[in-house]
Amino acid sequence: MQTSTIAIIGAGNMGTSLLGGLIANQFPASQLWITDPDSEKLHVLEQQFNIQTALHNNDAVNAADVIILAVKPQMIANVMKEIAISVQTKKTLVISVAAGIRIDALQNGLGNSIPIVRCMPNTPALIRAGVTAMYANSLVTDKQRDLAESILRAVGMVVWLEDEKLMDAVTALSGSGPAYFFLMIEALQHAGETLGLPRETARLLTLQTALGAARMAFETDVEANELCRRVTSKGGTTEAALRVLENGQLRDLFLDALKAAKARSEELAELFGKEVK
Repeated sequence: MQTSTIAIIGAGNMGTSLLGGLIANQFPASQLWITDPDSEKLHVLEQQFNIQTALHNNDAVNAADVIILAVKPQMIANVMKEIAISVQTKKTLVISVAAGIRIDALQNGLGNSIPIVRCMPNTPALIRAGVTAMYANSLVTDKQRDLAESILRAVGMVVWLEDEKLMDAVTALSGSGPAYFFLMIEALQHAGETLGLPRETARLLTLQTALGAARMAFETDVEANELCRRVTSKGGTTEAALRVLENGQLRDLFLDALKAAKARSEELAELFGKEVK
């Protein structure tokens, strides 16, 4: 990765998160470009990171070995139209983090001969604690896969998909997933307050419990159902609480929620695909 020049198209949350992650991982600032129509935003980033910036996408694309499309889906068609000739000339590796834009739509906009990696990060990437699902078209070499992975690892974990159709399930699970946990945090905190705990106490107890449970699940080889069993004493308080959740069909609620998110992801992908054509 140290020999590559990277152009990030779009200085929104994800673009700037990737930029910050790369800098934190000691990627040379001199080999990083970022573009955006907001000149003030670019000035701030240039001063903060000592990177190269451009108002016009092709100024960065022409200098780059890797292009990261970090713009909103509604903007992707215009961006691809602008940079397509430069990309086709150099056969530049393109990494897209534009939500809902499938490989075929990207190929329609950039050309069928372009190596493309499609990514689905989630919002904890903003604090370099995200997880990104990645899918590569057949033109991406092993070296380019490694390069794309090393870039996205700057903001968290990476998993590869062998079937692009699974990206909609990823969107439903990890893409939208932080909101599910935020909702649970809100609900648990509110319940604690209702039981008489001071607001800040309920908040801290909820957040640390969530963090601790996640770390236990992540840092051991024990399955979640076994971890749950170990916390649950026969006839105890946890068992009483879990019985209420199970009677409320919590598992079915989550399944229905993810099905709804997946269906909407498929609808949006079809919509954005039509806009690109």
